[in-house]
Amino acid sequence: MANADDDENIVFNVEEVQKIVRDNIELCLGGNTYSHSRTPQWISIITEKTLSRLNKLNKPFKYILRITITQRNGAGLHTAAAYYWDTATDATCTVRWENKYMYCIVNVFGLALQI
Repeated sequence: MANADDDENIVFNVEEVQKIVRDNIELCLGGNTYSHSRTPQWISIITEKTLSRLNKLNKPFKYILRITITQRNGAGLHTAAAYYWDTATDATCTVRWENKYMYCIVNVFGLALQI
């Protein structure tokens, strides 16, 4: 018989995930100015740290991250996504971060493992 703890374990907690992502972006990008040449390294660091912390939550999810870092120069940026999944178990969240020099947008997709 399943208990409440089991149900809680398979919930994609958006606030918890957003806090992890925000913390990692701030640690990595913080007061930096935009640098095209450093962007791949920043993306790798944010990805590794975020996936590591998500894994430590010990939840039955596969995670997918999509990270965009762009210079803050007045240009427009539009993105869109569509999903076909189980809305009872799968979820997504987006974190938008900015400083004077750049924007960072991170999408995290949590896909529940069928156990």
